[in-house]
Amino acid sequence: MKPTTNKRTTNKRLWGATVSLAAMLTVAGCSTAGVETIEAGSVLTDSAENDFAPSVVVTTTILGSVVSDIATCAVGDDSSVTVLMPLGADPHDFQASSAQVAQMAKADLIVANGLGLEEGMMDAIENIEADGGPVMEIASLLDPLPLGYADEHAEDDNADHDHSAEEDAAEEEAHDHGDFDPHFWFDMERMALAAGLIGAELALTGGEAYETCGVSVASDIRATELEVVTVLEEIPESDRILVTDHDSLGYFADRYDFRIVGVVIPGGSTLGETNSQELAALVATMTTENVAAIFGDTATNSELLDVLASELDSDVSVIQLYVGSLGGPDSGAETYQEMMLINAALIAQGLS
Repeated sequence: MKPTTNKRTTNKRLWGATVSLAAMLTVAGCSTAGVETIEAGSVLTDSAENDFAPSVVVTTTILGSVVSDIATCAVGDDSSVTVLMPLGADPHDFQASSAQVAQMAKADLIVANGLGLEEGMMDAIENIEADGGPVMEIASLLDPLPLGYADEHAEDDNADHDHSAEEDAAEEEAHDHGDFDPHFWFDMERMALAAGLIGAELALTGGEAYETCGVSVASDIRATELEVVTVLEEIPESDRILVTDHDSLGYFADRYDFRIVGVVIPGGSTLGETNSQELAALVATMTTENVAAIFGDTATNSELLDVLASELDSDVSVIQLYVGSLGGPDSGAETYQEMMLINAALIAQGLS
């Protein structure tokens, strides 16, 4: 498993906590020494007694899980976290109601994924931010990968290399044009870093308990990642081949040593389109690579994937992962950590 760097690109808003938190997160990734470690979900009643509970609006259910863990840990039932998207919603397609936009405008902090994930909400988020609203677009702070990175670098064996000034400039230009992959949560180390950053940001208005709880939730995510890695270890290296409905597992492939050989819908959005030539080429690639499964998204229809699988001579499974949303009650994917564990189990089952 390749460690993820802690480099962060510049967001539209300069977060006061980012610089001071960087050193702490570096230590937290290796050890919890010197940091009060508490169980995620417990409440810091003594240190948080006089803390203010900021109202937080979160766009996706996945980020909502992490933010809620931090807030509940800090202030218990007094936490005020609202998640805009319902369970099962496709974040690329979701549009906020006028009432939700009004709620966002009143929030002490809006936590958005960013990098174009919330396509149907971008105008509303940008308008609120232009009016001085406190918007934290977390994905751009986590050294985002370009779309298609895992596929393009599959032969590099995930080796680190120094970027030239020209490469850095090209990546920055791609970022400006929305060509970075927004699906960072499939790298659990990046999500752990996100928890720390969010906790530090909430601490600016809510008190130091939020920062401590951000570190605690990050530690819990890192512990769960060890379980995810154990599940994935049963997949032989030669079988670590992925085909997905859209370009959503780039971070997963990069972090956990998989190879993406094709996507059904080109690009990082479920709203993209494909054509018969591209599908024919994908069928040929899947035949050559002896692909065992196509991985879709529980939030989208699998009909196109089923048709594609039927075009192949060998038995190819269509497996729906929890990609853009948590699962409902009794799904086994009701929190971010549970979602990553069940996705790992589904991938291992489909490829073993």
